Amino acid sequence: MLLGAHMSIAGGVQRALERGARVGCQAVQVFTRNQLRWRSRPLDPVKAEEFRRLSTGFGCVIAHASYLINLPSLDPGLRRRSAQALAEELRRCAALGVGMLVLHPGSHGGAGPARGACRLRDGAREAYETAGAPPVRLLLETTAGSGTTLGGSFSELRDLLGEVSTAGVPCGVCLDTCHVFAAGYELRSPQGYADTWERFEVLIGRSHLGAVHLNDSRGGLGARLDRHAHIGQGRIGTAGFALLVRDFRLAEVPGILETPKGPGMKEDVENLAVLRSLAAAQGAPVRGAAWEAGPTAASGPGA
Repeated sequence: MLLGAHMSIAGGVQRALERGARVGCQAVQVFTRNQLRWRSRPLDPVKAEEFRRLSTGFGCVIAHASYLINLPSLDPGLRRRSAQALAEELRRCAALGVGMLVLHPGSHGGAGPARGACRLRDGAREAYETAGAPPVRLLLETTAGSGTTLGGSFSELRDLLGEVSTAGVPCGVCLDTCHVFAAGYELRSPQGYADTWERFEVLIGRSHLGAVHLNDSRGGLGARLDRHAHIGQGRIGTAGFALLVRDFRLAEVPGILETPKGPGMKEDVENLAVLRSLAAAQGAPVRGAAWEAGPTAASGPGA
């Protein structure tokens, strides 16, 4: 796994990659703009060019979309603003040479998952077409599944991917360890880990996995609580992360920390050190038949 962390763009987008290099990241995730505002300044072309230059020093650089975006919303005004904001995110990714953009699926607001999926599809299509169909893959992030939030199960993600793909939008999945654990998927034991990935393979397919967010969980299994903890200091623990970082099927996948941190980034250094020590230790995960065998005709969004 290409290990790294989400980095701040304070001072310019290129600063995120400088910070990532300082803590030894192989992969970096960034926001392309202020994630808590609808409006943002245009990208500085000089800083964008420096970003592209620095990105060649990493195995993978991805972006995360604004938290404000909610394409399935019941509010037509919010859906419109969300589609416009996503189009801007896609344009910025293209300008920065970033090929994957992580997006929260959003909340259907009580309309139901099926209607929410259709609104997500329509909003993604509008954004993609408005942005000029850039070469950027949209990664729908797994969620803890609380309330009316979409994406809390692999079967629901399969349906969301199926809808978005019909709109001609290149898409995939970003699996968040805290979120799937909170949604009830076991990661801590070899058998539980194998069962979870086998379920993922059958319903979604490994080819659709674009990135993994590496976050321990403050809440228990199935608690539906989205609260990140440092690696080994939550309810998943080092056993679960040892299985992840030793899994050769994830060798080229970016694994991004989104754990709490201060301005000095020492927490990122410590978490990366824990992950690397687990990867270097002896042992290998137990895998189920579907995950071991690879994609089958039954796997993927259409399954």
